[in-house]
Amino acid sequence: MGGNSPCASCKLLRRRCARDCIFAPYFPSDDPQKFAIVHKVFGASNVSKMLQELPVQQRADAVSSLVYEANARMRDPVYGCVGAISYLQNQVSELQMQLAVAQAEILCIQMQNEPAVVTMPPNPQLELDPLPPHHNHKSYFLQNELPHQYLNFASSSNVIHHDMVS
Repeated sequence: MGGNSPCASCKLLRRRCARDCIFAPYFPSDDPQKFAIVHKVFGASNVSKMLQELPVQQRADAVSSLVYEANARMRDPVYGCVGAISYLQNQVSELQMQLAVAQAEILCIQMQNEPAVVTMPPNPQLELDPLPPHHNHKSYFLQNELPHQYLNFASSSNVIHHDMVS
C-alpha cells in the first residue's frame, strides 16, 4: 500500500505495508476483523500462498470464500461451512417433502371431483364383490384394498397410493 495507513493484515502482523502487499486490495485497514478471523483460522502465510497461486481476477472471490469459511469455522469448528450446507440441504429436503404432501392433497381433492376409470389386469382368478347400487365407484375403489398400480384416474397419469387418500 505504501501510503498513509497499512492494510488490516500488516496492521495486525505489525509490519510495514509494502507497495505490492498481496493483502492490501482485499483486507482494507477500515475492516480489521475481516483479516483477523481469516488469519486465526488459516494463518497469514497460507492465505498469502493461496492468493499468490491465483490469477489476480480470482483473488477477490477467493478472499470472500476464505472469509466465509473462517466465519463458519468460528461458529462450528468441526464442520465449518459444510455444517451450514448440510443444514440448508436438510431444510430443502423437508420443504420438498412438504410440497409433495401438499401436491398429493391437491390431487386427492381433484380426484374427489372427477369420475374414476379403473383398469384391471387380465386375471381370471381375480374376483371382485359387485358394487352396491348406492355406492360411488370412485370411493368404492379407493376404500377397498386394490393394488395401487391398478388405479388409473382419467385426468391424471400419477399413481395414487391408497394410503394417501383420506
